[in-house]
Amino acid sequence: MNKDIRLSEFNPISECVVKKTMIKKPKYPVIDIHAHMGTLVLGQNYSALYDTSEYVQKLKELGVSHIVNLDGAFGQDLVRMKQKTKGFDDFISTFVWIDVSKMEDKDFDAWVIKHLHQAKQLGVKGIKMWKDISLAMKDTSGKYIAIDDERLDVVYETAGELDLPILMHIADPVAFFKPVDENNERFEELIANPSWSFCDPKYYTFDQLLKMQDHILKKFPNTKFILAHFGSYAENLAYVASRLDTYPNMYVDIAARVAELGRVPYSARKFFIKYADRILFGTDDTPLCLDEYLIYYRFLETADEYFPYCKEGQIPRQGRWNIYGIHLPDEVLKKIYYQNAEQLLGISIYDI
Repeated sequence: MNKDIRLSEFNPISECVVKKTMIKKPKYPVIDIHAHMGTLVLGQNYSALYDTSEYVQKLKELGVSHIVNLDGAFGQDLVRMKQKTKGFDDFISTFVWIDVSKMEDKDFDAWVIKHLHQAKQLGVKGIKMWKDISLAMKDTSGKYIAIDDERLDVVYETAGELDLPILMHIADPVAFFKPVDENNERFEELIANPSWSFCDPKYYTFDQLLKMQDHILKKFPNTKFILAHFGSYAENLAYVASRLDTYPNMYVDIAARVAELGRVPYSARKFFIKYADRILFGTDDTPLCLDEYLIYYRFLETADEYFPYCKEGQIPRQGRWNIYGIHLPDEVLKKIYYQNAEQLLGISIYDI
């Protein structure tokens, strides 16, 4: 008997004998509002890593009817991405980015307005703004650029005028802002990815980021915001509920947050039913990794107990726990799977 093993080697197998529902396809068509096909996750060489037609076919086999590719970028990168998705406009919607490096240029406002008008003419359906704006990028004074910096107001105003929803990733899991020690539930994940830790006085705190998020929602009521990863705070459903109650222009996606949501099934089920009109299906997956879909379907559709949120046999990468299904009613499933996204994107999957 070995009484001392490494944490990285500890992978207990549950002895619970529970129902196991294997779902190969969702009950209803799915629109994935949060997918990555470009440089953000796959790097500059993304175009050579996958064939778009094969990717689309695999998604269709998984019951996906439409995806939002968040990696449209801008300028020549947007042209390159549109070439990569050419011929699949009925299946792939693209969101563009904002070149925040231009923010201090005197013609930044004009650039943003022109960029977004041209993007809409190209069929772009929305805007993606990532956490690097507040947690990585600095202005010429050396200060981290706040996501609610008034110099970015032109982005939020123009998005509202053009009815382009903005999907914003503002804060990471709250554990990423806490000391990486024996009390941190994401310890292993942060040790494996030390750059993901923002527990440093040089960064904005988690609370500061949430206040910025509130500020934007309040200041631009005519702009629709999809707050990625369950409103930045999947660990605190009461907080997210209070924000949805306060800001009618706020929506959330479930991308990469089933691990958090599935461990509080009673609260999560009540939340999903109450806010069914404001929740969007998303995975955060890429063409190289489609493992999440079947787990998401099982979480949303079944009452299965205590099952892994990753592949069977893998050590959970986000935290050492299992999840439970929340067996949503059909009318709620339809809204989350595709109806809410149809409304925001201005599309109908049954017309395509």
